Amino acid sequence: MDLPDILKKLTNSEISLHEAEKLLKINHFEELSNMAKVDIHRTRRTGIPEAIIADCKTCEEVVSISRVHLKTDGRVIITRAGHEYIEQLKALADEIKAPIRYSKPARFVVIGDQLKRTGGRIGVISAGTADIPVAEEAKMIAEEMGCSVTTIYDVGVAGIHRLFPELTKLIANGVDAVVVAAGREGTLPAVVAGLVDAPVIGVPVSTGYGAGGKGEAALLSMLQSCSVLTVVNIDAGFVAGAFAARIANLAAQHRNH
Repeated sequence: MDLPDILKKLTNSEISLHEAEKLLKINHFEELSNMAKVDIHRTRRTGIPEAIIADCKTCEEVVSISRVHLKTDGRVIITRAGHEYIEQLKALADEIKAPIRYSKPARFVVIGDQLKRTGGRIGVISAGTADIPVAEEAKMIAEEMGCSVTTIYDVGVAGIHRLFPELTKLIANGVDAVVVAAGREGTLPAVVAGLVDAPVIGVPVSTGYGAGGKGEAALLSMLQSCSVLTVVNIDAGFVAGAFAARIANLAAQHRNH
């Protein structure tokens, strides 16, 4: 159902204002040539923003889609943006006089104002230093969804004694959800899930080599965990961070009420 049909039904009292609003949220997108249909209402509809994944698009395509988001929402999120995209995105931010935030390890760019803090709190943990880029992607999207994030990096099971004092701080912060990024054998999420009372999301990371390399052993290890945890796909830091932020934001809403 397109916009004129929705308005006509509302005018004729065939649907309520609430139903019309719901239909608008479902149907609202901006079509950009034959290249993209930009889902400008995703945040309002689902609580999770749409992001542009850059590394499968040209710089020109990323900038064009970004302009639509900036026009309609006042902000845009770009993931997997290597150095070849940054200069053009900086130029775009300068052109419209908007702030830009960029994490080089995460290849994560945001143009526009940051959302107000929701009160949601999450923790992000990396097993090794090599897992930090994926952990940073989770951190960035959670912050862009209004959460405060506590990070603990390089506390993998090869030196498990490093984890416990840091985990105590995380628990003291009262986090609503925890993201744990781990490569190689991917043990750490199961360990953390057995120690904390918040939901844990495991992210297998494509570190490691030989049999079970590229994150495959880590993925299977997390899926076979005897601790209860949710597992996302290999290197899916964005998904893990957004899911954790969704949990945390709902928890914050409950606290506020």
